[in-house]
Amino acid sequence: MILKRTPLERFRALPDYPYESHYSNVLPAGSTPNNGEASRNSGELKGTGKTDALNMHYLDEGPADGELILCLHGQPTWSFLYRKMIPAFTAAGYRVITPDFIGFGKSDKPSERSDYTYANHVSWLKGLLKNLNLNHITLFCQDWGGLIGLRVAAEMPERFARIVAANTGLPDAQGVEADQIKTVSDAMRAHYASIPVHQSALDMAMAMAQDSTGMGFLHWVKFCAESPHFKVSDVVNMSCGGALTTEEIAAYDAPFPDDSYLAGARQFPSLVPIIPDNPAIPANRAAWKVFEQWQKPFLTAFSDSDPVTAGAQVRFQQTIPGARNQQHVTIKGAGHFLQEQAPDSLTEAVRSFIEANPLE
Repeated sequence: MILKRTPLERFRALPDYPYESHYSNVLPAGSTPNNGEASRNSGELKGTGKTDALNMHYLDEGPADGELILCLHGQPTWSFLYRKMIPAFTAAGYRVITPDFIGFGKSDKPSERSDYTYANHVSWLKGLLKNLNLNHITLFCQDWGGLIGLRVAAEMPERFARIVAANTGLPDAQGVEADQIKTVSDAMRAHYASIPVHQSALDMAMAMAQDSTGMGFLHWVKFCAESPHFKVSDVVNMSCGGALTTEEIAAYDAPFPDDSYLAGARQFPSLVPIIPDNPAIPANRAAWKVFEQWQKPFLTAFSDSDPVTAGAQVRFQQTIPGARNQQHVTIKGAGHFLQEQAPDSLTEAVRSFIEANPLE
């Protein structure tokens, strides 16, 4: 892999982000660690000369012996997204770990989109949990934080105590029969080919909303993958109703000095397994088999104004035994990035959920 590392001076004087940086070396899927494991807490690359081990940045705030909340961001954000929630959690005595996925924030950024696979993202997060020996985790996951975090929880269930899913999903082509896979996949790829490369995030959002085929998400996939006008802060600010300050806009763009740093952000939507022949679908279906038997507490906290994931909470609530009899929450007045628009309501929902479901 050829890596990009965002210069640290780009992260100076971020608003409401006074947090100390930590790093852990993590490995892609199928890699063999040197000396038995990837090294911990390093600011330098370890592993082979081919850079098998990558630096994954994370925040570790609050008391070391506090109950652990793992907060996972999505695309195209980074740990900055949780800056408004971390202080409330730590003030209540919780330890909060908030990583930047590989390709985002202060983490290493492979320069080729092909380096970013669903399996690699799962492997990188599993590596972090192993390196830090995290257990009794309350997972809070949004957007791709759910696609990755829920897979990891299903593959390492012994490390997780509770889950809160917010504006996310675990796509597995539910309802598509085996004899329909090729037909549906071909139709979706043909629709993708027919979509123009939109010139702005707003144009893309409008076209996605007006697409009556049920395949509107493909507008987002194509915009991220191909548009020369893809800019992280435009996407986040648009989703937040234009409410971000100038400083916050700059903070969301900070990890990406130019397009050569954006491979991970551009690739994420293309990895969402919505086309039925996607190679990640068998693993996601295996994860759903685990969740069909999941007895641990599971909460949904979706917002009321997210056009991307609206309705996805229903499957979680109806399928997962641990979600039954929980006080599921609808976060009012927030869109996709509810951590930005309703941090207080969201934090209180998570705290109440933890208190109502104490560790055994």
